[in-house]
Amino acid sequence: MLAHAAGVPQTELPTDIAAAELASASPERVVEIVSAHPASSLGWAILAERSLAADTPAETLIAYAYARTGYHRGLDALRRAGWRGSGPVPWEHEPNRGFLRALWALSVAAGRIGEAEEQDRCSQFLRDSSETAYRELAG
Repeated sequence: MLAHAAGVPQTELPTDIAAAELASASPERVVEIVSAHPASSLGWAILAERSLAADTPAETLIAYAYARTGYHRGLDALRRAGWRGSGPVPWEHEPNRGFLRALWALSVAAGRIGEAEEQDRCSQFLRDSSETAYRELAG
């Protein structure tokens, strides 16, 4: 963890073990990679984003499940990295992006299934974690 200007420590996750494989993976291969590396928030985020892009009720529910899994795997990783429930998780640190993308996908999927409170909570959590991530993903 690095000290943030406001005194709140920022958290930088270690490199996602699946990131290199996911970078060039076909849609079919992503499922195999995530199956081999289920702790990869990035993998779950990619699956969630693809399901959200399909924009059907069934795929939205699937996206919600993928995003929730990626979010929880990310929380586990953040805690192992010293995160104490708050503080910056900078978008600029590439390994953090899987968690941040899963968090945003969860917000979007929650909104689509009528979970407005969860949508708002996840959106605010993203903003609190990284304003840059919020701008990149919501913009």
